[in-house]
Amino acid sequence: MNQALRRRITSHTRDGGWEAAERALFGLRQLEVSWEAQTGTLWTFMRPHGRPSYNPAMLADFHAWQDGIQALFKGRESDIRYLVLGSRFPGVFNLGGDLDLFAEKIRQRDRETLVRYGRSCINILYRNMRALDLPMITIGLVQGDALGGGFESLLSFNVIVAERGVKFGLPETVFGLFPGMGAYSFLARRLGAARAEELIMSGRLCTAEEMYEMGIVHVLAEPGEGRQAVRSYIEKQSRRHGGHRAIYRAGRNVDPITLEELESIVEIWADAALELRDQDLKTMKRLVAAQDRLLGVPAVAAE
Repeated sequence: MNQALRRRITSHTRDGGWEAAERALFGLRQLEVSWEAQTGTLWTFMRPHGRPSYNPAMLADFHAWQDGIQALFKGRESDIRYLVLGSRFPGVFNLGGDLDLFAEKIRQRDRETLVRYGRSCINILYRNMRALDLPMITIGLVQGDALGGGFESLLSFNVIVAERGVKFGLPETVFGLFPGMGAYSFLARRLGAARAEELIMSGRLCTAEEMYEMGIVHVLAEPGEGRQAVRSYIEKQSRRHGGHRAIYRAGRNVDPITLEELESIVEIWADAALELRDQDLKTMKRLVAAQDRLLGVPAVAAE
């Protein structure tokens, strides 16, 4: 942590509260956070425990991350200019929702837990879409595949930097579901409803290059050079920071995505999940097994 920032924050905390603030943001278990004072950039990398998906503990870390950022920069909002999120998992940005949890709760007919999980996701997404109400630009750094909720979460960033060849996709239709945590809302506004529905219903995987042609990815980087591409982008755009930030803010007002809209879609998603057949749940389990193979976990036959 930059010492100048630490001194500033310490002076604004009571009773030596810096230690608590430090733990809240820089001591998270599944998120690696570092501060780069020279460019005003907060770098964050996911370090998932187990499968590279949004498990409930990781979601809790994301809530703490967002709360911590707002707390640390309160009164010093101009210090933070860029927020970057990437992943340390080799070859994967994020594979999306916790499919093992979904299958379990669907079998138990536990709609409440499904809705609670979905609302947790869209609250994180909604706050990120608003840049936490801070004067910063958000950047998603994609150095590995972003599928399902991993792709959805990226759509809430102002800028997406992706390495060539990585895959994006919404495979939920493979097991009879749909991406219910933001994808439709964001894609319909960017591509139009018809193209958004085609992309979602197809379930196909697209390369970063294809996403760039669609206007979803903003910067293409060569394999292994994603982080440097982010640095180059920040350096190049630094003098235009204020104007670009204002454009993104204006864009949120032109065709706004409300929290109520996202919450209503989560309800539709939960109801659709409870309609899945046993065959669909077996397909979901096979995808979980494929994720386990990334970790070297022996395959277990689907029930």
